[in-house]
Amino acid sequence: MVPDVIDVPMSVLDLAPVARGATAGEALRHTTELARRTEELGYRRFWVAEHHNMPAIASSAPAVLLAHLAAHTSTIRLGSGGVMLPNHAPLVVAEQFGTLEALHPGRIDLGIGRAPGTDQVTALALRRTMEGLSAEGFPRELADLMNYFSGDEPGPITATPGLGQSPTVWLLGSSGFSAQLAGLLGLPFSFAHHFSAQHTLPALQLYRQHFRPSRWLQRPYAMVAVNVVCAETDERAQWLAGPSSLSFLKLRSGRPEPLATPEEAAAYPYTEFEREFVRQRREGQAMGSPETVGRQLGELLARTGADELMLTTMVYDVADRVRSFELVAEKVAGGLTRNA
Repeated sequence: MVPDVIDVPMSVLDLAPVARGATAGEALRHTTELARRTEELGYRRFWVAEHHNMPAIASSAPAVLLAHLAAHTSTIRLGSGGVMLPNHAPLVVAEQFGTLEALHPGRIDLGIGRAPGTDQVTALALRRTMEGLSAEGFPRELADLMNYFSGDEPGPITATPGLGQSPTVWLLGSSGFSAQLAGLLGLPFSFAHHFSAQHTLPALQLYRQHFRPSRWLQRPYAMVAVNVVCAETDERAQWLAGPSSLSFLKLRSGRPEPLATPEEAAAYPYTEFEREFVRQRREGQAMGSPETVGRQLGELLARTGADELMLTTMVYDVADRVRSFELVAEKVAGGLTRNA
């Protein structure tokens, strides 16, 4: 057992990973299975992320997937981690998440991101215009979205559902821009430590420094998303983590592919540069036995002062994915409210 269990709330970020040889339908069914099990284990939230034009990720339509997950769970909070606002008209997002909140009151989070979550060609195909795809337009579009929920500035358009049926709005970030904006607006903030670890501490500092109390929050609330692969031994965890590292390498080199098997990942002929890339990507993440993961998450909490941790686990087999969350719940996390 880990001597000092992690006592902050823990949540789940899932990308509906598509394994090599599997279909998107199978990936989405596995995500549903994981949502049910993590609800039983007492995790606080289950978020899905918007990505497009990526063969290894099936979570391209968060609102649709969240409606399905909400129908197959009963207590866990569900949300987007996130909806990439540059890809959508704010009114559409307000209506979609207003509908989710109307159907499942008190259970819906709307995590908003500034990046398109894809390449520029695909982003243009989604939006059909270059307007709104720049960072400069994000604060205005966010203000429009929030107004559809609040009605603070009445106009000719009413979001129905949406007005008066607001989910909990979060800002997501991987740099300082959204951190400052979240602070100024008094919103909860989630940082993508799982792929931007070098910017975590500066962004959290900016968030807390710029925070202003609001109708939503009286003090800063920061959640940190972290890669976690937990297995019975350090060696097995490293083995299971291989496909995720290879997938990210392929994505960054412009050759996205479905998630490889651990055997294929182990056999991949990494160059020295690629090995260093993988090593740097794993820095600050949590991979190993429960004892190792507990220590690594404890160190992350000590550095960041996070109010909540969001774990994301990209492994080839859904049984290993589920088992990782079980091991964390059973031997690492002390702050979960277990329902089973």
